[in-house]
Amino acid sequence: MATPLSFDEWMKIGVTQGFAGAPICSTHDGIPMSLEEEEEFEDGGDPCVHVVRLYETLEIKAAVEENHSPSIWRNKYGAE
Repeated sequence: MATPLSFDEWMKIGVTQGFAGAPICSTHDGIPMSLEEEEEFEDGGDPCVHVVRLYETLEIKAAVEENHSPSIWRNKYGAE
């Protein structure tokens, strides 16, 4: 049986293989968009940019889910 990956190992694989962008703060860095998406948004369009929230602790995860129902009902992967 393979040894489970640490979070950092898992995240590095996703970023280096192109499955995910580097973790950024949408509050301070803005939502990462292409120029075309940004122009669409500024012209009144509604481009969908998927965001994956990284939790520092399980307590923060629970608090976010209590306050943000889409974090629960959009979870198609079943992670609790």
